[in-house]
Amino acid sequence: MESILFLGLNLYAWIVIVTILTMFTILTFTKLPADVVFMGGMAVLFVSGVLSTQEALAGFSAESVVTIGVLFVVVAGLTYTGVLQWVARYVLGTPLSYAGAVVRLMLPVAGLSAVLNNTSVVALFLNVVKVWGKKLGISPSRLLIPLSYASGMGGVCTLIGTPPNLIISGFYQKDTGETMNIFITTLPGLFCLVVGVISILVLRRLLPDRKSADDNFEATSDYTVELLVPSECSIIGQTVSEAGLVNVKGGRLIEIVRFDREIITPVTDDEFVMGGDRLIYSGQIEEILDLKRTKHLVNATNHVFSLKEIEKGRKLLTASIGLGCPLADVSMGGTDFEEKYGVVLVAVSRRGERITASPREIRLRPGDVLLLECPPSFKPGNLPQNNGLHFFDSDSIPNIGRKTMVSSLIMLGMILLSTFNVIPLLQSCFLAAFAMLFTRCCSIEQARNSINWNVLMIFAGSVCLGAAIEKTGIATALAQGLLHVSANPVILLIGICLLGTFITEFISNTACAAMFYPIAYQSAVMLGANPVTFCVALMIAVSSSFATPIGSPTHMLVYAAGGYRFTDFMRIGIPMNLIILAANIFIVTLLFPL
Repeated sequence: MESILFLGLNLYAWIVIVTILTMFTILTFTKLPADVVFMGGMAVLFVSGVLSTQEALAGFSAESVVTIGVLFVVVAGLTYTGVLQWVARYVLGTPLSYAGAVVRLMLPVAGLSAVLNNTSVVALFLNVVKVWGKKLGISPSRLLIPLSYASGMGGVCTLIGTPPNLIISGFYQKDTGETMNIFITTLPGLFCLVVGVISILVLRRLLPDRKSADDNFEATSDYTVELLVPSECSIIGQTVSEAGLVNVKGGRLIEIVRFDREIITPVTDDEFVMGGDRLIYSGQIEEILDLKRTKHLVNATNHVFSLKEIEKGRKLLTASIGLGCPLADVSMGGTDFEEKYGVVLVAVSRRGERITASPREIRLRPGDVLLLECPPSFKPGNLPQNNGLHFFDSDSIPNIGRKTMVSSLIMLGMILLSTFNVIPLLQSCFLAAFAMLFTRCCSIEQARNSINWNVLMIFAGSVCLGAAIEKTGIATALAQGLLHVSANPVILLIGICLLGTFITEFISNTACAAMFYPIAYQSAVMLGANPVTFCVALMIAVSSSFATPIGSPTHMLVYAAGGYRFTDFMRIGIPMNLIILAANIFIVTLLFPL
């Protein structure tokens, strides 16, 4: 079967190409989880005979994949000891201008993202930046895109800052036997970061001035209505279901406040109606007010359901729907989410505007912001891992204390041990993870929950994909094809990085790194150029996704919170892509001559 050639490629190579194109199409146009797509692709390559059993399973034992898994535990120690909270509280300060605010924001975020998970950093800073922006008189939408960009540009500054760097360095070590230094991308990454910050300031007129999605939730009287059950009402003694009070035209009963201030939420169908009850509905107020006439209710004299006057029996949280969230493309009424977790959907905001409809009937979409009423015991961390809901509220973040310093020193020790080649990176990561557990910076349960198995599946699949591209000769064939276009290594490098920057706008940067590394490496070898130059440039290119909100999980986080439109990212992101590409090629070829 290997001897059958078509356009210079054997049957196995065409199986790989079709598999990659199918995976790319699924990742771009469907909401199927990326880990499922990668596992499916790996299964096809294994079953078809492209990869042997050992080659198919090699991704799970690859050093780069194991390193990423151990780093999840290290990051958990930093998160649960309040390191991010300390930076957010004491570093931002009170700048005197917008330019000062951008610099004070982007530099510390980039610094943290160089050693921590980008999504975790942005999730913490999200609420802080919104409050900070309002305090400075700056629309949060003019700060949240720079926040997301900074996390991406900071991530490329170290090998452990972003997964593609580890994937590419792992491939390089396998091909050459040489280990890359953890700070090999620091100087080019910092140069691109400085260029990026300056570019944001120059292009700031392209940043939109939008209303934040959850600003619509500041006045609860705009989307809830409170009706009072008079003492001689005919429905007293009936259940809310018998009285027809639960799901009504235009909305839903979300809470009952008894005359003695007892709060009942969520409201079950068998809850009895009593005189003096306050019935709190969410939805379209005009339609809900018809209940006054049909059920002989009266208006409540004052509004007790308020974000600023939350009773001890309720907690209001806001969360955005991310890509892959099970709630996307369904209505809350069609799921058991509320019943399962004891929460109630109060209102929905989309693109900075609250949707004036019954919340449970709204077909939810990625980027929507939900206002949820939750019991006091509810914690976002209790939801299943990778549930796709990103909570803006940070009440679950621990206070700063002695362990904040301990976890910071552990991270610093890990970096120093690897930097000065005392022990390899993987061993230093294991040592740091053990130290986090030993010093109780995080518990065993927290460490276990911090490991994102879906992400590890993607990384393992990426390693297999890269191996298949190289084994079947696709990388060599593509490299030879590119050489026919130009034998100039600089032009070839620009072409590879330009394609990588474009593709990473639609699929994960890890997948993009796995697809392009074999091509970049083989191109360098055939030209007799320095493979390190191609590898470092590719690391930066595949993490430079600025033009679409789906290009990065951090973009989706700020997309919802900032009330952005899809075109907002394109307007400033396309120039940013070209600027960072030029900066990337310039600095990498200068520091790592071809």
